[in-house]
Amino acid sequence: MCYRIQSLLLITLFLAASAVAAPAQKSFSDWQVTCNNQNFCSARNTGLHQGLVMTLTRSAGAHTDVNLRIDLGSLARSDSHAPAIAPRLLVDGEPLILEKEKWQETPHHLVTDDAETINNLLETIGNANAITLTGGQGTISLAGLKAALLFIDSQQKRVGSETAWIKKGDDPPLSVPPAPALKEVTITNPTPTPFAQAELNDLLDYGTWRMNNSDCSLDPARREVRVFALSDDKALMLIGCEAGAYNVVDLAWIVSRQKPFVARQIHLRLPFMPESGSNDLELMNAGYDDLNKELITLSKGRGLGDCGMTSRWRFDGQRFRLVRYAQEPACDGWHGSGAWPTLWVTK
Repeated sequence: MCYRIQSLLLITLFLAASAVAAPAQKSFSDWQVTCNNQNFCSARNTGLHQGLVMTLTRSAGAHTDVNLRIDLGSLARSDSHAPAIAPRLLVDGEPLILEKEKWQETPHHLVTDDAETINNLLETIGNANAITLTGGQGTISLAGLKAALLFIDSQQKRVGSETAWIKKGDDPPLSVPPAPALKEVTITNPTPTPFAQAELNDLLDYGTWRMNNSDCSLDPARREVRVFALSDDKALMLIGCEAGAYNVVDLAWIVSRQKPFVARQIHLRLPFMPESGSNDLELMNAGYDDLNKELITLSKGRGLGDCGMTSRWRFDGQRFRLVRYAQEPACDGWHGSGAWPTLWVTK
């Protein structure tokens, strides 16, 4: 009887812990951590790394789904003339010895998903100051690494378990809650009827009327009306309204495809509360991915496009629901929007 009660309590705790995971993104000195709604966490060094970056990822749950990589230059670009990094890595000036058979190695990229290898490396560098390269630029500051690892442990509820990186304990791996169930946002109409030319012209004329009667500061010469088929009877209408140096704020409506037109303005709301303190989202640099049937936003932190926020939303027949949300606060030239860490994912 006692065993049954304990089992039921454990199941209840699992269900409560895995029902929802609040996305989180934090910085600890020179390390940034992002955990999404699946409790999938990623961490990397930021700041003045000069192109030498360590990235660590870990999934939720008892299994050891981890990955660690060290890159000189991103996957999209690297200095092809630089010598291989593996034999040149130093920890506080001393050679960093790697077990070659446990790593996938190319001249400027090292990757391993072996949990024991990763644990040993983290123990080796845990109290060090930096990883550098012999005879070259590039610095992985280790200031904040321990705090970042502890944050991941806490977010994934590993503290006190055998699987924790920092505050280990005797709790078995199965005491760690699994990832929450992955939400699904289905496409209600993957092949809407294309616009007839007369239908498209009527919608563009209606969009022009909307544009001229909206309170927008964007130069009329730069305003543009765009329409996309959402279903056989509904269309998406986008109109540029405000502009900064590298961002344009759009207005958007769901519009009936036939006259008399009925329009409902779109207001995007995140299903979680971001660090900004507001879950209302502006349609920044909005577009529509017709292949995946998704409304896209991209808010650039600067013109280079290496930091900011991007989101994808899918129409469920009534409204747009969030499919993916990614954010990169660090403007350090490391990667473009397609590689920014995610805070929200769905099927």
